[in-house]
Amino acid sequence: MKNKPFIPLPPAFKSSFFVVVCLAFPCVSFADSPPLLLAKTYKQGVSLSDYWVSEKLDGVRAFWDGKQLISRQGNVFRAPAWFVKGFPEQALDGELWIARGRFEEIVSTVKKHVPNDNEWRQVKYMVFDLPRHKGTFTERLNHLKALFNENPNANFQLVRQEKVKTHDELKLRLDEIVSAGGEGLMLHKADSRYRSGRHGDMLKVKTYEDAEAKVIAHLPGKGKYKKLLGALLVEAAKGLRFSLGSGFSDAERATPPPVGSIITYKFYGKTRNGLPRFASFLRVRNEIVETVVP
Repeated sequence: MKNKPFIPLPPAFKSSFFVVVCLAFPCVSFADSPPLLLAKTYKQGVSLSDYWVSEKLDGVRAFWDGKQLISRQGNVFRAPAWFVKGFPEQALDGELWIARGRFEEIVSTVKKHVPNDNEWRQVKYMVFDLPRHKGTFTERLNHLKALFNENPNANFQLVRQEKVKTHDELKLRLDEIVSAGGEGLMLHKADSRYRSGRHGDMLKVKTYEDAEAKVIAHLPGKGKYKKLLGALLVEAAKGLRFSLGSGFSDAERATPPPVGSIITYKFYGKTRNGLPRFASFLRVRNEIVETVVP
């Protein structure tokens, strides 16, 4: 079955509608956005002895508030009742995850209005923090270990944390993870308290950098991509605009991320003008995006 051609909507059509786009997580309800700790990018020179190291899981971030699983943007996941049965009443921070290289499957599973039991049986809630615990990360980690020993549950697991001493040792560990199909590493500062926002208390380590941007427009393709998406015009932090023309599958070019949606792109450093070098599309952020067009 051939993909339908990509046909941009005419401006007059766009200007007369209230557009509500649900990209991937049609949810039961909306909760307050959880005050999550967000990661900065690792740069060599950090004192690695101050950090715990874990694998960066290619899953969907989820906050357990003691009753339900909530996304980073405050959307409630429709997890089956049996999946969360026995979860502790304490708040947890982690990822809904299946396995390395199966990001699309976990997104497909958690986005459904009616949860599919067979699909959810593949999912694990991989926990790495206790957001409401007042102690340091090391203290929170010890509390988590005790919590998991007291409340064994096949549906949630504790993310393994370990120590490295040097950048070379960290790079070796990163190469091992990536070679095995993993995405990268996470560093948690051992003596840090949990606080919301993007801080150096948590660092992500990858073979490339990534960031988010808003889709501003669809640029038409040429040649073999005629009548399909050629590139996305996106706007990143501080109003920086640029086009993304690579990283798309044919299906994504036929049905590109809607205008107003948030995408993640990867890149390898920046130019003198601050533009991302060798930027390419990675994925849609997979959250509900509401765009009101007058």
